Amino acid sequence: MKNSSINQKKINEIVDDEVIIKQFFERDERAIVNIEQKYGKYCYSIAFRILLNEKDTEECINDTWLKVWDSIPPIIPEILSAFIGKITRNQAINKYKYENASKRVNSRIEKTLDELNECEILLNNNVSEEMDRKELENSINKYLEKLPKQKRQIFVRRYFYLDEIKEIADRFNLKESAVKVLLHRMRKKLKSYLENEGYEIY
Repeated sequence: MKNSSINQKKINEIVDDEVIIKQFFERDERAIVNIEQKYGKYCYSIAFRILLNEKDTEECINDTWLKVWDSIPPIIPEILSAFIGKITRNQAINKYKYENASKRVNSRIEKTLDELNECEILLNNNVSEEMDRKELENSINKYLEKLPKQKRQIFVRRYFYLDEIKEIADRFNLKESAVKVLLHRMRKKLKSYLENEGYEIY
């Protein structure tokens, strides 16, 4: 009974996103405690799928909290969970690349990143990298919004969560070959869409 009361207290102590964002803007360090409590497991699962190592994942999560602290303000996230998840993913991929820079690694991560290289973007030197990245994200989001729900989910599972082809096939009750074809077509259409938006693809 006592443990049940403690667990209920923890649930009740989960802080709303609006409050957490306000704490960041006020430079209140409780914001870090609150996002760790609310989104720690979520971020850990994202990072661990990429790094497959507890120590590296924990370091990545700590780097994520610092990055969020440095980003809010000035950014006001529309959806805090998505904002933090994206930072976690980027931190994990950067760490993965750094740790394996001198190795020839044949893994699911490398394969996924190679697929994304088909839509590599040349940033315009006349525009700040941060602005260009934001515009690029908006363009990709617009492309994804036009996709049927299942295709959009498949794209996100592969290139955000870095799910393996078999995991995606099982999740959506599809053949692995069908998933590969769908992803290939979506990458080609995304590349064409971005070129029409004025991005230089190589």
